[in-house]
Amino acid sequence: MTRQRKKPASEDGRKTVATNRRARHNYHILNVYQAGLVLQGTEVKSLRAGHASLVDAYADVVNGEMYLLNCHIAAYSHGTAWNHNPTRPRKLLLRRREISKLAGQIQQRGFTLIPLSIYFERGIAKVDLALARGKKQYDKREEMRRRDLDREMERAASGRY
Repeated sequence: MTRQRKKPASEDGRKTVATNRRARHNYHILNVYQAGLVLQGTEVKSLRAGHASLVDAYADVVNGEMYLLNCHIAAYSHGTAWNHNPTRPRKLLLRRREISKLAGQIQQRGFTLIPLSIYFERGIAKVDLALARGKKQYDKREEMRRRDLDREMERAASGRY
């Protein structure tokens, strides 16, 4: 009798729970950092069910520690009295050097830290944080115009016109 192993959700063992689709549209992404996420028991169960939203979420430094703020993880349906607060601040696990470097960049240059995705990697909840600067309206229009031109050039090159 052979025993079959469970296959991971993707090749690298990541199971993505939530993504912030508007992030790349609204921000210029400069660097991406991976951080661990400190969660309560019912939050883990809710995340595994895929009940999370990163809309309006951001990360900030509070008393030398990094926190994920405004991230909504829905209350677990079977959580009863021990359920969690859906929008509570969640501590992020980063190295002290990274936290101090990011804190300096956030304060001095006008950057912000936004979460790109929440995922499980080998059973551990992680979040991808992006150091980003907000786009102006004309930047967004220019990007859409460039995308349309590229699409038209592809069509013309392939002969589908």
